Amino acid sequence: MSAETTQAASDSEPEWNPEAVRRHRGMFRVIERRRSPKLRVSDITVTEEAAVRRAVKAAMLGNAMEWFDFGIYSYMAVTLGQVFFPSGNPTAQTLASFGAFAAAFLLRPIGGFVFGPLGDRIGRKKVLSLTMIMMALGTFGIGLVPSYAAIGIWAPVLLLLFRVVQGFSTGGEYGGAATFIAEYAPDKRRGFFGSYLEFGTLAGYVGAAGLVTVLTTVLDDGAMLAWGWRVPFLVAGPLGLIGMYMRLKLEDTPAFQELEREHERGAERPKFRFGPFFRDHWRALLLCMILVAAYDIADYGLLSYMPTYLTDELKYGSTAGLVAIVVVMVVLMCLVHPLGALSDRVGRKPVLLTGMIGFVVLTLPAFLLLRMGGHLAIYAGLLLLGLCLLTFLATMSAVLPALFPTEVRYSALAISFNVAGSLFGGTTPLAMEGLTSATGNNLMPAFYIMFAAAVGVIAVLLTKETARQPLEGSPPSVSTPQEASALVAAQYTRGPLSRLPEPDEDTVGAAA
Repeated sequence: MSAETTQAASDSEPEWNPEAVRRHRGMFRVIERRRSPKLRVSDITVTEEAAVRRAVKAAMLGNAMEWFDFGIYSYMAVTLGQVFFPSGNPTAQTLASFGAFAAAFLLRPIGGFVFGPLGDRIGRKKVLSLTMIMMALGTFGIGLVPSYAAIGIWAPVLLLLFRVVQGFSTGGEYGGAATFIAEYAPDKRRGFFGSYLEFGTLAGYVGAAGLVTVLTTVLDDGAMLAWGWRVPFLVAGPLGLIGMYMRLKLEDTPAFQELEREHERGAERPKFRFGPFFRDHWRALLLCMILVAAYDIADYGLLSYMPTYLTDELKYGSTAGLVAIVVVMVVLMCLVHPLGALSDRVGRKPVLLTGMIGFVVLTLPAFLLLRMGGHLAIYAGLLLLGLCLLTFLATMSAVLPALFPTEVRYSALAISFNVAGSLFGGTTPLAMEGLTSATGNNLMPAFYIMFAAAVGVIAVLLTKETARQPLEGSPPSVSTPQEASALVAAQYTRGPLSRLPEPDEDTVGAAA
């Protein structure tokens, strides 16, 4: 292990910092009377911020690339329908295009069942590198597929094949990336660093929407159908190689390395068995699936389906719709880190519950604003939905990994996240388009989001608060040795001392 992710040495006696502890009303005298501490400095993982930030960047890039692909496909659904499916009813072509979009999600649970247990067994880093290159190849391949006019039925077949590769690889992407960041981040800042993963989500969408907007502005319809649609997909090739290189350069997470050391000392490495796995973790798996379902329906509804909704249902210009989505997402990108940091201070549940209730109460007014038309009303409606979604983006990547213990975290998160994503996420554009077409009511997407959020409220209330707490099955994680010393010292407080605030990091650092 490198110096950046080493644990403080000395299993025999903790290395106290007397001056720093003395600043806390004689706490050191209490410590001296205790000969067998419950927690020693050597039990605490110390990971420097530079190492955390490198890990976050590598994980974030893969997530950005995943959502870049989904954004490109969603924003160009009408064009792709014309390229890959027989000419005829435009609505039927759009539905067929969204059907291929949803088909990839059918493979995501299979990818989760494969990559999740593999990540718990051989390491997070290796599996995340593999999923990155597979995802890049799938996206790049779509950009090379000939049109239906050129090769007939083989065009949608090849499109579906590459979508399957994408879906299978992404089955291990989000769960692994969220696990990677959560296990690297210090306990006190897991919300802040976790928000970078969703910053990658927004960056991928913004990149996709921005590129499509430029292409549709510069090229006419003929050029877009002939070759322009290929450009965004071909960009994925070099991005995938960069992301794989960044991930391979990292060490695996401190939590996984600790598991490996335990196995080297003779601890049994449990095999993944579906029966005991679901029996022991069914409650956390169910909570995770409900939270992900609410998140995905809101996320895909706003960021993926909304441009099509604005164009097809509200007759808003396609380019203007994309620009509006980009503006809203840029606003969310500016706010996601502060809100993630806020969740470290006030807790994940209050922030997440605010968003769930916000969707229940504000989604219908937001859609009524959209139906009013006009730039101001449309931007206001999208911003209302975006601010509710922001609470999900800022907290989910910290909430979900904390539901599961270290030895099954990758498996449990990959499986539950992708089963829920397959059932509710990938089908969201198709369901919203189908419900709107079947009922003739263009408010059906709003009701769909509201119902999902109402169920999500129950799940949030049943979820345990995990802010500022160690991950289950992992030792406490801090940024500096001084924090480790202060954390050990805090367990000896008694009486009036127990009401003392946590040692101030600046004070402790200065004393060191």
